[in-house]
Amino acid sequence: MCGIFGIVSNEPIDDINRFTDCLDALSHRGPDAFGEWISENRDIYLGHRRLSIIDLSPNGAQPMFDETSEIIIVFNGEIYNYKELRKELQNVGYKFRTESDTEVLINSYKYWGEFCTRRFNGMFSFALLDRRKNHLFISRDRAGEKPLFYSLHENKFRFSSELKGILKDPSFDATVNRVAVDCYLTIGSIPGDLSIFKYVKKLKPGHSLLLDLNAFSEPLIWEYWKLPLIDTNIHQTEDELLDELEGLLEDSVRLQLLAADVPVGILLSGGIDSSLVTAMASRISKNVRTFTITFPGHKKFDESKYAEIVASHFGTEHIKLSGSEVAIQDFIELSTQFDEPMADSSSIPTYLVSKLIREHCTVALGGDGGDELFGGYPYYSRLEDMKRRTDKVPEMLRYFVAKTSGDLLPIGFRGRNWAKELASDLEVELPMTSSFFDRNERKKLYGHPKNWFYAAESFQRNNIPIIPDLVDRATRYDFANYMCNDILVKVDRFSMLNSLEVRAPFLDHRIIDFAFGKVHSSLKANQHDKKILLKKLCKRVLPSELDFNRKQGFSIPLASWLTEKGEWNDFFHDVLLTSNDSLFDKKYIENLFRGQAKGRNNSERIFSLVVFELWRKNYNITNI
Repeated sequence: MCGIFGIVSNEPIDDINRFTDCLDALSHRGPDAFGEWISENRDIYLGHRRLSIIDLSPNGAQPMFDETSEIIIVFNGEIYNYKELRKELQNVGYKFRTESDTEVLINSYKYWGEFCTRRFNGMFSFALLDRRKNHLFISRDRAGEKPLFYSLHENKFRFSSELKGILKDPSFDATVNRVAVDCYLTIGSIPGDLSIFKYVKKLKPGHSLLLDLNAFSEPLIWEYWKLPLIDTNIHQTEDELLDELEGLLEDSVRLQLLAADVPVGILLSGGIDSSLVTAMASRISKNVRTFTITFPGHKKFDESKYAEIVASHFGTEHIKLSGSEVAIQDFIELSTQFDEPMADSSSIPTYLVSKLIREHCTVALGGDGGDELFGGYPYYSRLEDMKRRTDKVPEMLRYFVAKTSGDLLPIGFRGRNWAKELASDLEVELPMTSSFFDRNERKKLYGHPKNWFYAAESFQRNNIPIIPDLVDRATRYDFANYMCNDILVKVDRFSMLNSLEVRAPFLDHRIIDFAFGKVHSSLKANQHDKKILLKKLCKRVLPSELDFNRKQGFSIPLASWLTEKGEWNDFFHDVLLTSNDSLFDKKYIENLFRGQAKGRNNSERIFSLVVFELWRKNYNITNI
């Protein structure tokens, strides 16, 4: 796991050495080594910060060159099947000087060209300079576990693992993207290929980019992988599906455990996903180390007893870690780590967990992806129930109730978002039940500006998959949006802030293809149950005393922070109400606080605004 940064210009750069500072902004991603390469004409810079995982020797250093020095790469991530690919390439005559997966990537490109990414099982983002063809080839893994930002502006092409690298360049134009701000305030993250800055984009998961250095025009971008449609010609029994899933998950865990020359652990919460990963790991290794976290003073969020049941059953070396209280100053510093605002309060315990586990290992396996692939979120059941009930209600009545709810019920009133979405056509749409601020509320929040562009709703509609099945539609949308732009961003930024690599066995592309190509939604969620197929696998391989229906996840007592008098309440008020240059209408924010005090559900909304203001002040953004 590493940090990469580079810049390509269509003319020599006078002060190219300043890009060392850009690379240093990513030092937390790779504290073990530093490497950079500058072209003879001083028009190309490639930089790399290394966290040593595979081939710990200097041979694995980057930027890495092929034997002719015509191919140069900077690479962030891991190719789990690199040993298999290495053997295949050796069989057709390729020689290797290192034991690294980076050299396997180089030779894969030389043999298969830009189609090489289809052969990779792993999480990755990389930039490969081919001096023979004079082009730059960039690609990102299928699920989007590893980030890649890029910018083509004023005859310079920049790329970076995090926005920090690009922002460190004093010549970069940091104009804010209003569309991204509007989306953030609606869904709590920046979706698709947007970034918070106008002249930066994200390379979308499963996509590759080719920049022709001769023409230096807009890069060619293509999708090399996409979610498969359900194959209606496959007629497997439930037991056959379970057998296949069990085999795939075991092999995924095997690859991810073995693709490391450093200590590996497992993040064990005691929930379905992490427990299944632990079960598979115990088949592969007799020395499995598992970690669970407790937070003193927050018994409600303590899941350690479930983790201990699993650890005891499989005989792992189980380590129970105690998390510390979050200090306000820590939160201020953490809020800048995203580079662009993201309203997920579970990022705080994610950071604390990563910090503690890094003291014991360099790589950790987690359960991310299980909910999106196999229907684990409670709202999938609610959607099915909503569809069943609304099918019997006349469309005009549903529209009236939805309109009335939006107009009369105050923001934060429990059930308001669901009532407001009753007019949704569940045959083709997805209701925005998790919206922070709808269009009317955003108008009030902005103070009714005349020149604001309201884009979030249309952006969501345009990204809803055209799938007739409601649960299938919802899980696909969440895989491409919530998981990629929230869950995986949170995990990447805060694990890498602690120089910890977190891997997700459920996001092996073979399991993704299986989940969306073979598993019908009836085995994922219905109005009464969720994660149906995974629970059946749990009954096969996990101790029976586990509660397979519980759903906790990382969280903090945010609601109590905002309803009880204390330093956190004071801090949130201070950030949003004392500043003279706040983007948001103060009377509206005061109403949010009053609603929270009355028991309404505004804590995450307030949190999203605090994060945005802290981000804006950290980066000296004065004009939106």
